[in-house]
Amino acid sequence: MGGKPYKYAKKGAGRHVQLPEWVQATEAWATLKPGPRALYIELKRRFTGSNNGRILLSHRDAAKALNVHRNTVGQWFQELQDRAFIRMTQGPCLGPSGVGMTSHWALEELPCDDLKTAPKGFAIWRKIQKPRTKERTPCHNHCDTRGNLRVVKQ
Repeated sequence: MGGKPYKYAKKGAGRHVQLPEWVQATEAWATLKPGPRALYIELKRRFTGSNNGRILLSHRDAAKALNVHRNTVGQWFQELQDRAFIRMTQGPCLGPSGVGMTSHWALEELPCDDLKTAPKGFAIWRKIQKPRTKERTPCHNHCDTRGNLRVVKQ
């Protein structure tokens, strides 16, 4: 007897991208603009479950997938790296036959092939706050910073 014919089409609902709630709850994700978020989802889409650290995505392929200009996605890659969502494991280079090779990326929320734990640096990322100055500039030319009158010599 062969397999059950009614189970042939029930092999699964297809691939999907999982974005955990704890990643979305971080300050790094909450303050991220929509463009870098879409790029992160595209990188995660290319993750197969065993290729973290070897995810291939060039700027041109990312621009084509996200329907933007290729010069735009470079800033998005940099922003994701600054916030520790992704890490470049191998930079772009010219291969031995003269054909260009793309960058290899690793998602920081998942362990890499070397079985080390995931760094999850984005969880501790904080937005840099500009310090507030205590002294104000004088409101008038004849007053100092505390409001006292200054003697102007002529």
